Amino acid sequence: MKATQFKSIVSAVIILLISQPLLADDQKTIVNLIYSEKGLAGKQEFTALDGHAYQASLEMGWNNRVVKINEKLQVNSDGMPVIFSAKGLSAFGSAIDENFEWRDGVARWDGNKDNGEVKESRPRFYLPAEEAGATTNMLIQALLKSPIKTVALFPNGEAKLEVVTSRTLSNQDGKTKVYLYAITGLGFSPDFAWYDENGNYFAKNQDGFMRIIRERFTLEQFDELREIQTQAEQQHLIAVAKTLSNPYERLLIQQVDWVDVEAGKKHQKMDVLLENGTIKKIAKNIATEKDMILIDGKGKTLLPGLWDMHGHLSKSDGMLNIAAGVTSVRDIGNSHDNIMQIEKMFNANDMIGTRVYRAGFMDQESPFSAGLSVKSLDEALKQVDWFADHGYLQVKLYSSIDPSWVKPIAERAHNRGMRLSGHIPAFMTAEQAIAAGYDEIQHINMLLLNFLASDKIDTRKQLRFTLIGEKAGEMNLDDQKMQDFIKLLADKHIVIDPTVATFRSMLLAKNKKIDEEFAAVAERLPPTVLRSLKGAVMHVEEAELDDYQAGADALVTMVKKLYDAGVTIVPGTDHIAGFTLQRELELYAQAGIPNIEVIKIASLTSAKVIGVAHQSGSISEGKFADLVLVDGDPTKNMADLRKITTVFKGNNYYLSEALHKQLGVVPFSEAK
Repeated sequence: MKATQFKSIVSAVIILLISQPLLADDQKTIVNLIYSEKGLAGKQEFTALDGHAYQASLEMGWNNRVVKINEKLQVNSDGMPVIFSAKGLSAFGSAIDENFEWRDGVARWDGNKDNGEVKESRPRFYLPAEEAGATTNMLIQALLKSPIKTVALFPNGEAKLEVVTSRTLSNQDGKTKVYLYAITGLGFSPDFAWYDENGNYFAKNQDGFMRIIRERFTLEQFDELREIQTQAEQQHLIAVAKTLSNPYERLLIQQVDWVDVEAGKKHQKMDVLLENGTIKKIAKNIATEKDMILIDGKGKTLLPGLWDMHGHLSKSDGMLNIAAGVTSVRDIGNSHDNIMQIEKMFNANDMIGTRVYRAGFMDQESPFSAGLSVKSLDEALKQVDWFADHGYLQVKLYSSIDPSWVKPIAERAHNRGMRLSGHIPAFMTAEQAIAAGYDEIQHINMLLLNFLASDKIDTRKQLRFTLIGEKAGEMNLDDQKMQDFIKLLADKHIVIDPTVATFRSMLLAKNKKIDEEFAAVAERLPPTVLRSLKGAVMHVEEAELDDYQAGADALVTMVKKLYDAGVTIVPGTDHIAGFTLQRELELYAQAGIPNIEVIKIASLTSAKVIGVAHQSGSISEGKFADLVLVDGDPTKNMADLRKITTVFKGNNYYLSEALHKQLGVVPFSEAK
């Protein structure tokens, strides 16, 4: 669902990608073209009406999601916004209606995310939550004019620009010099994009998910810029890794309580010796030696490193995951080039990041398809072979796959030593997918749709979300049909990847309120990230709010019923890295799963599903030194997972406090 980044955040990210700054005197309109893996996905137009008034429009679609925005903007003589409006539709159907005005020293804004009023004799720059590009355009102009390349923002925060490099491109209109800028202050990490000599947005690569380039320039030219941008992003993250990584040869954690997920208990006041990235010894009072790094574990709890089994990794996710105690990620769908770069850089510790385990992603070509799409069963089978030949562990299918293809795809995957998982294809039930060879199902809604949609409803559409909100709360999860279905899952050893926190975000998000799934962390996040976590994701009528709450609660109840029946559950995010995993585990505990079992699900169980439990997933001598030191006790209070002080991955350790500061996050605890 994360395409990479689901949610109300999706529209904010994409809008940022396609912003188009002030035009040169001889220009009236500039068009930017947006490409997905399938081809042209949309366009954005920016028009200068005069020296102070601008308008922009954006329309793009992917994976049965459509963003449409029309924006009007007026600026003063300093280029600061004084009037702004944006109206349209966000990716999952919620309305966009945002307005801003600065008059007589008072700034006022109102929209679905928030509203506010601030007295300000000289305006800061208003950065909308959602726009078509004109306002972000003017932000670039303001940054370029600033002597220190920094601009204070409304509602809060500040943006800073760095000039990275430049290139000259040619087309039928002549030569154009473009500059790669890095802008900080808008998210967890710098945003890199290309601009022309007049400061106009020109091109950007977004993790292989979207490619944006000026009309009348080619994708071959885009590839040249993409390579330069990728190298610049990598150099930034490599530099951060050199500063914040702490390599060791021998390290002793003293007097720590450690969680033994294999035995299901916690051991108190033990020493744990790490050598060259592995757990060397666990014992009482291990003798210290002069070459050892010593870490005081008194009053703290040591856990095995956590797993996220539903990631769509970007390079910048590495720090978010490690800071949250996530040391291993199964990437469940990505572009091949992007995930191979990430795997190489993370595994070599050139960048701060997790261990990476790859699943291939495949859909059937259709108006609703996503990502890598095939046109025939023969092509699908060849793609399975390609994934096997390139080291992928499993294949994930998406919603447009022909149900009749599932069995031969499963047979080919199993013959090549891979597992098969995915969404349940449209016009197919979960029971039918299991009979055809599924080993795992992504997203808990797919289990309930087995009854709410059967094989008669097109679940490629938003019905796969709205049916849960409207009907799941009415379901009797204890009736015989449901019990028989859950028993089938257990008997067939079907793994379930619920992503329940992310579905609750979709169902329960409300205008002008912070997403409840991030309530515990929201105020610590960078201002623009915090703002993106406000507002409705889908269009939900007031009369339906109680139904949607009941539907969201049913998802949590379903997780506990799966656990009680012995169904294998693995935790995934499909949303903001790190923070979402912590919330996912908290929901499992709230559902009634014992805390120590939740920790096991997020460590040893996940490692077993991947097939690496012999070297990962528990605190055991000889295994990887992938560990999490918590200033609290998650076996008693799962919320303590946010109070991480130190994370160990192989032969490096990281201080969460330092990582969070780098990400613009107020730390949750201090290293002691």
